[in-house]
Order: sequence, then structure tokens, then C-alpha cells
Amino acid sequence: MSAVRARTPAEIHRRRRTRAHTCWNHLVVAPLWPKHGVNLGTLLRTCDAAGACLAVPRWPWIPEALERGNTLRHRTCVHWIDGRTDRWLDRQRSGGSAIVGVELTDESIRLADLPVARGRTVIVLGNEGSGIPPEGLERLDVAVEIPMVGTGHSLNVAVAGSLVLYKLAGLC
Repeated sequence: MSAVRARTPAEIHRRRRTRAHTCWNHLVVAPLWPKHGVNLGTLLRTCDAAGACLAVPRWPWIPEALERGNTLRHRTCVHWIDGRTDRWLDRQRSGGSAIVGVELTDESIRLADLPVARGRTVIVLGNEGSGIPPEGLERLDVAVEIPMVGTGHSLNVAVAGSLVLYKLAGLC
């Protein structure tokens, strides 16, 4: 059996795209009720890695949190939400988007059973403390549960969003 060899940074760089992707408008990660700015920067990096966009409310602290948390050297795809998030979700649905929420509900499907996105899909995330509020839950087409065997009640919102994004993108 041969030994495992890690790729060098130069090899990795040659295999990746040379510039930022434009807005493909296919997968949109939407942490609509953010609580911690550091999670937004992590989600933005994951969106770049998976070819997705990030949609966030235009709250005063969010632009700075994204700037501080974004360690990428190029422009990223961020959709700014002005106004009420429930109206934004209604517009996404009326435009034909599937609305997938990451939340524990009686109707949630397991992450492993979530199919790859075949059309424009919005991934709705709540926050670690209170999850997705009722006005968001009632707009979901499907809720996804990430099974856990430990004692915690939920994952960090950036981790949960990243797992669901990679599954919907067909990258895992």
C-alpha cells in the first residue's frame, strides 16, 4: 500500500478557479436572524467553496462582521436583505425557489435523506439560541435535521449551514 501524500499549496492553487465566481443564483445560504458575527465570516467562506451566495439582513453590525470574518482575497457574493425577512422569503418562494430550513421539527427529514438541489434553493438558518422563528418556519418547504449523538442541543449555525450547503450542492 502506498503512503498518503498531501498536495502542496501550489498543487491546490493550480486545481482551483483563478478568480471569484459570479452570482450563480442557485444556492443561497440565508442566516436571517444572526447572533454572532464570527459565524457569518465562516459561512461566507463556505459559500465561496461551494459556489453559493450568502443572504443577510442589512443590520448595522453585519457589514463589519463579514469584513472581519472574510479572509478571502476576492469579492464574494452577498445578497443584502432590506426590510422584513418574511417578505423576502415570500418573494423567493414566489420566484420559484425551494425554501429549506435547518431546524428540529416533527416533520424534519434527516440530512442524509436530503436530495441534491435541482433548482434555486434558499437554505434558511436561525440562530443557536432560538432557531428559526415562527414566521420563518411557516415559509419552509422542508425542514432538515442534522442527527447528533452527543449531549448538545444544536450545532454552531455556521457548521450546520455548511453541512446542509455541501449536501444540497452535491459535494458530499
